[in-house]
Parts: sequence; structure tokens; C-alpha cells
Amino acid sequence: MSSTPLSGANHPFRGIGLMVLATFLFASHDAMAKHLAGFYPIVLIVWVRYLVHTLLMAGIFLPQSGLRVLRSKRPGLQVLRALCLLAVSLLFTAGLMFIPLAEATAVIFLAPLLVTALSVPLLGERVSRGQWAAVSAGFIGVLVIVHPGGSLFTPAVLLPLAAALCFSFYQLLTRRLSEVDSATTSNFFAGVVNTLAMSLLVPFVWQLPSLAHGLMMLALGGCGMLAHLLLTHAFRHAAPALLAPFGYVQIVFAGLLGWLAFRHTPDATALVGILIICLSGLAAVWQNRRG
Repeated sequence: MSSTPLSGANHPFRGIGLMVLATFLFASHDAMAKHLAGFYPIVLIVWVRYLVHTLLMAGIFLPQSGLRVLRSKRPGLQVLRALCLLAVSLLFTAGLMFIPLAEATAVIFLAPLLVTALSVPLLGERVSRGQWAAVSAGFIGVLVIVHPGGSLFTPAVLLPLAAALCFSFYQLLTRRLSEVDSATTSNFFAGVVNTLAMSLLVPFVWQLPSLAHGLMMLALGGCGMLAHLLLTHAFRHAAPALLAPFGYVQIVFAGLLGWLAFRHTPDATALVGILIICLSGLAAVWQNRRG
């Protein structure tokens, strides 16, 4: 699952390459989370993910910047942003216990469309008819995926939908905080806040993982951390409007990993729904570029 920092551009092909690699790591992160959720409490999985994220960031940035990296001009918003991301992790990982990887990934890609819709009441931005049409089409895509009578027409689909809503709030807060804090500060702040929050719950669900699963949990945190770093660098080399369409490659990777790891292939109806969501997202990007 990727977010969208805002920055400049001058090496588009390098930016695209970094973006595609980041989407592969995000899809790998989700595939490992889905596998681990079959053996361990979600709280434990998410705690290790953020603990590794925080320790890696501390090892990389604290020697350079010290505790200054945690100084924020809007600490309250940073805490709220972190908790939105934590909600995404918990809800999406819970959803992966019931929903196939590709379909769940496609549903959470409603987030950019929800950002478009929520930017009107929350940020006072204007949204064109074309953008509203893209938002509507995205929800139609979800309805196609979870159509009545289908195997995904269960209350469990509300989990990735709720994750998409939380992710949209996370992206809106990221947009607001990008004006006052660096991406490093925001990412480090999120790691620290979420590690502390989950540390309060871990003692109640503690379960010692096997060696193989322990290494996978460490890889989970490493994938998440590295993907966010690559994403940050991608937006330093290419414009967000150029890179946004390549974010949808994550759905392709999710489909491939879902087939390799879980032997699941989306049926024809799900593929149509996934395609509608992708096209609606691309249409929203195109409308934003026109604006």
C-alpha cells in the first residue's frame, strides 16, 4: 500500500523504476502479512512491522540528525496521521484473512478517489464533474468485485473498505503536513507513535514465532520501510502526476503473488471490477493534470 508525497521532478525514468520497485515491495509486504495472519494475532504482526520500521529509521537517520528528526511543527497532526496509518495496517491485514490479495489491494486503491471526494469538505478544494465521475466509477468497480451472490459478498469486505477510508485520511494529512515537515520526520514520527501504541497491546496477545516466521516478520518490516524510502526518492525524480498511474502496478504484483503463494486467481467478474478501479484512478489523475 503506497502513499503520495509531493515533490519535484527531473529524472522521470529513474522515478518510474523506483515507483515500480516500491509497489513490488508493498505487494510483497501484504503477501507476507496475509500468510502470517493465518498463524499469529494481527496485533503482533503489526507491532513487529512498525518496530522494525522504527529501528531501521533510527539506524539510518539518528546518526545524521539526532532527535531533531522527530521535531514537528504540527505534532498533533503527526500523531493523528500515524494513527490513521495504524488503522490501515490493522484493518487491511484483518481483511487479508478473508479477502484474496489482488481484490483487497484493488479495494484499497479507492483511497486516491476518496481523497478527491474528501478534499472538498476538508480542504475546500474544487472537484470537477470528470473527477466526480471517476470517483463514482471506482465505487462501481468495488460493487462489481463484491457483487451479490459472489464469494466476496460478505461483511469481511468492509475491512479493506474501511482501510481505504483511513488511508484517504492518512493521505490528506500527509498532504497537509508536507507543507511544514519533511517526509523523513513524518515517516519516523509514524513509526515511533505506532510502535508505542502497539507495544501497549502486545503483552495481551504475545506468541513466540517460529524462526522462519520470525524472519518473515522482520522481512515484513524491512519491506515496508524500504518501500516508503523508495517511494520518497521516486517523487524526488519525477512528478506525482507522472508516477501516480504506475502505483496501480501494485495490483498486478498482488495478483501474481496471490497466485504464487495462495493459488488464487481472480475470476472474470473480479478482473472487470479491478480494471474499472484502475481506469477510474487513472482518469482521476488525468483530470487532476488537466486542472
